[in-house]
Amino acid sequence: MTSIDPGYASAASRRGAVSHGTVLAAFVSAIFTSAFLLFAVQPMFTKMVLPLLGGSPGVWSVAMVFFQALLLAGYAYAHLSTKYLTMRQAALTHLVLFGVTAFVLPIGVSQSLGEPPTSWQEFWLIGVFFASVGLPFFAVSANGPLLQAWFARSGHPTASDPYYLYGASNLGSFAALLLYPVLIEPLLTLKGQTHAWSFGFCLLGALIALAAVLVSRNLDASSERRSAEVVAFSPAPTWGRIAQWIGLSFVPSGLLVAVTAHISTDVAASPFLWVIPLALYLATFVVVFRDPLPFDIASLERILPIVAASMLLFLFLGAEMLSASILIHFGFMTLATLVCHARLFTLRPNAQHLTTFYLCMSFGGVLGGLFCGLIAPNIFSSIAEYPILIVAAFLCLPGVYSASRSQWVREVLPWTIGLMIVQFVVAKQPQLFTGVVKNLFVTLLLAAVGIALILYRRPLIVGAICAGIFPLIGTFSLNTRDDFTLRSFFGVHKVQETNDGQFRTLAHGTTLHGSMRIKDLTGAPLPFRPDPMSYYTKSSPMPEAIRSVLSRSNGEGRNIAVVGLGAGAIVCHGRANDQWTFFEIDPAVVRIATNPSYFRFLSACAPDTRMVLGDARLTLAKETKPYDTLLIDAFASDAIPVHLLTREAVAMYLGRIKPDGLLILHISNRHLDLESVVASIAADLGVDGVAKLDVVSKDEHLTSGKAGSHVIALSRSPDALRVLEDAGWRKLEASGVTAWTDDYSNIIGSMWRKAFH
Repeated sequence: MTSIDPGYASAASRRGAVSHGTVLAAFVSAIFTSAFLLFAVQPMFTKMVLPLLGGSPGVWSVAMVFFQALLLAGYAYAHLSTKYLTMRQAALTHLVLFGVTAFVLPIGVSQSLGEPPTSWQEFWLIGVFFASVGLPFFAVSANGPLLQAWFARSGHPTASDPYYLYGASNLGSFAALLLYPVLIEPLLTLKGQTHAWSFGFCLLGALIALAAVLVSRNLDASSERRSAEVVAFSPAPTWGRIAQWIGLSFVPSGLLVAVTAHISTDVAASPFLWVIPLALYLATFVVVFRDPLPFDIASLERILPIVAASMLLFLFLGAEMLSASILIHFGFMTLATLVCHARLFTLRPNAQHLTTFYLCMSFGGVLGGLFCGLIAPNIFSSIAEYPILIVAAFLCLPGVYSASRSQWVREVLPWTIGLMIVQFVVAKQPQLFTGVVKNLFVTLLLAAVGIALILYRRPLIVGAICAGIFPLIGTFSLNTRDDFTLRSFFGVHKVQETNDGQFRTLAHGTTLHGSMRIKDLTGAPLPFRPDPMSYYTKSSPMPEAIRSVLSRSNGEGRNIAVVGLGAGAIVCHGRANDQWTFFEIDPAVVRIATNPSYFRFLSACAPDTRMVLGDARLTLAKETKPYDTLLIDAFASDAIPVHLLTREAVAMYLGRIKPDGLLILHISNRHLDLESVVASIAADLGVDGVAKLDVVSKDEHLTSGKAGSHVIALSRSPDALRVLEDAGWRKLEASGVTAWTDDYSNIIGSMWRKAFH
């Protein structure tokens, strides 16, 4: 890097130019504020649109693709503005853009695209994002590279290498992501957040105007022409270097989306969980975009294979060690991102090509987001993009991409061929891998993981082992085997059969949505009408609540509605003359549950069941005929759709049941305390409720297939609840917790109560 022309600097000084400290403070303030707003709006607006698509984690994946694409557009605008406009022209153009954008604030969800479709939700959602927040986000997104390019013309002593300002930018982003879940979300309603963001946007416009004025005071007509030549000429980056920038940006961006989807599927579709991996991702920029680097890259590159091999062990363990597994996933993503971003910084160009560099970085980020958020869900039946990106992270290690042909043949080829043979045999002859043989192969695979740990200094071998073992992990589950896998916008659904052939299950993430016994202990097929299992056994709370309503019907058929289909097991607790309606957002679930070759609950117990596709808040609101019972049983893995547990939602549910009807809420969750939330909502609405926590021992679960559950029943009729109280349900007590609304929720508080009470 070369320094500012001293003649230019002294000329500026003679004109009475603004002090270097003032210029730097103005630019740092503008860049920090811009980044803060840029990353505060992402969880805020995504939370606003979550209710439109059932609170699916896929909403955040699509949101990240949209925001990355618009960030690329902003960087392209900054690149063209810097290349073709003078400093004053660029500043005027940008301030006009800010002025126009101010007229569309505050941000709100556009209704121009109507209700969500039942297919291709991703593209509808992108349209909603574009119509609602596209212009404000675009206006803010260009500021990072644009302000750095202006700073390079400011005459400041460090203007020739302004990349350290990217650290200030990411520090602002990091601050927004940390403050959103712990301060902004718990203290402000969504309406309050949008107004606060609008105020911040106007403040940012003033800071940008100030920065432009300060730089302009150091420029005159001749010096501005020289400002483009402040940095000595350097040749344009080669296509090979551009490919490196894009590739080193692609992998971290893809890992960010993949890890976020993996974690939010198993806990909650909440901004709190989204911002953690994004904050870690941005923190790596803060750490590495400085000269000199604060650590030895080579040391991190040696650690990466160890963490990757450790992930294989935790993938075998599944949900048994979820907290430790989450830490490993976050750890690998952070480490791989540090390695890639550190390499990016060492490959940065002269300040003359600064905007080109950031444009390529953004393009790589968009490609990573597109691959994980839009392409992978439509071409893979499982979460294949995650292991692909883990292996791709190895390709970013210098010891891998600079390896000789002989090293690839000697170190990669044997492992690749061997594990491909295993995969082929498993795919063609799965019946061979049962019992002792299967356990033996699992042992061999774990031994391969051990070898990977030992040979961590040989990243080629570790990468080959990871690439070969990832596809086998699901195959070698110790308890089940996959019969059918179907992926949709809302997640991956697996129809699995236990190794003993007695049960068939429907799984989403780490949670079962239904279980059916298909053979008795002797291996003989069971009768056509199945007995419900897991949460729906005869002694479980949900069937108990359903029967309490039927007991008051004098044999007449009842009108029962259920939000969340699962395998449809609950219908087998009804009567032949009952009318069932299911409200299900995911067509893939309907396809599985209505296929008698997978599950026979619907075909055997309620073949005339009515199916209503779409988000329950939208479809149920259109129903006019009241129900005797309404069961809310819509959770994906352990992720509770928050918008289905707000005061407005519960009020709407109560409006869809008869005066003596029963509203049943299934709130089982390993990570969130939801009873206190529902109790506060019930108190606000003036309705009574009862609750039952059904705890099932591990032995009982293994012998009977029953799963424990936590259920609440609400009703305006004391008589409707008295039947359950007589059966041992306890009265719902006021909790003192602030009720969730469509405008307010507090996931952190719910997690805290679950963990420490």
